[in-house]
Amino acid sequence: MKQMGRCWMAAFGLALMTAACGSTGTYDAGSEVTLIQRAEIPKNEFTPVELEATVDALVAKINESSLEPMQMVILLKNLGPFFAPIATGANRAMGELGVTGNVLGPSDQTDDLAKTVELQNQQIAQAAADGAEGIGISPFGDANAEELDKAIANGAQVVTLDSDVASSQRAIYVGALNKSAGTTAGGTLLPMLPPPPGTVMIHGNVGADWVDGFERTQGAREVLAAAGYTVVVSQAVFSSDFEQFDVDWMKSQFEMADPPVVGMLGLFNISYRCAMVTEAVGKPELPVVAFDFDPKTVEYMRNGRIRATHTQRQYYEGYLVPYMLYGIKTIGLEATKEVLARQMVDGDLFNVGLDVVPADKIDAYNTFLDSIGAN
Repeated sequence: MKQMGRCWMAAFGLALMTAACGSTGTYDAGSEVTLIQRAEIPKNEFTPVELEATVDALVAKINESSLEPMQMVILLKNLGPFFAPIATGANRAMGELGVTGNVLGPSDQTDDLAKTVELQNQQIAQAAADGAEGIGISPFGDANAEELDKAIANGAQVVTLDSDVASSQRAIYVGALNKSAGTTAGGTLLPMLPPPPGTVMIHGNVGADWVDGFERTQGAREVLAAAGYTVVVSQAVFSSDFEQFDVDWMKSQFEMADPPVVGMLGLFNISYRCAMVTEAVGKPELPVVAFDFDPKTVEYMRNGRIRATHTQRQYYEGYLVPYMLYGIKTIGLEATKEVLARQMVDGDLFNVGLDVVPADKIDAYNTFLDSIGAN
């Protein structure tokens, strides 16, 4: 892992010397600059109309300014299936902007968190040393705060995505706001449940040390409890090596629940395990609602075992970040926030929202993902 990290560091300076593909303009002194134009995307029932309008407004405002060259880098936790649409969106935006930049992240998904965090901090430091003016990052929380603040002090603007480092001096966070995401997911399950009393089992996070997972779980817990249901939260175990342990533990909690379980809600990309539990206890007809668009989740949806899922619009997270970083450089942070105001919460949180995908809309949603190159 460390050796691979050193290779990335050596290549990073070269990456910043190569413009992203699809540049729409030139910034040479004395030459005419082509205005930024976005790639045409076919409209679909899942197209986030308000988000698209916000990006159009930001592009229009930027085009009124003096367009300038810019170096940026997007650092992701990894380049696995969840982050691939983020990389697609970020690369497309950098191409439209004509900026110099790259998307970096480990291709493997190691369970060694300490080494992964160390590598990402090295990437932040290298980006700052190589003169990156903008850093978009899916961070590991406070473990990245010190290195990010050093980069900011060195002149870089920082926008976080998917997860946040609120303790740092980052400019904006972009992603689904976890408390409201949990509330939305709980609201999706509610109409599928029989009237209370009954227990709803949430495959979530019980520890406040992981703030994002805890807030999403709390949002779901609160909406279900307010409707009169008993809520049991089973701590999600993410390692694939412990999948059967995770399912067995949920099964034991399911069987002990009083009153009986009447529905299940999974809040992460492994939430297909809830359907595995309903099958294990002989009640596959119970309503299950999931999160994310993992292939196993889609398979269970096609088989009628999961009734709906929620996706986090990863493509748009990646697509928005380069535009925000470029906006901050060209028109300033406050002017950029003003354009983004419709989706801004608490001054520095941009809520990208969720797509709610019912089981009978899988093909339509796949068509949408295909249309933006994010399937």
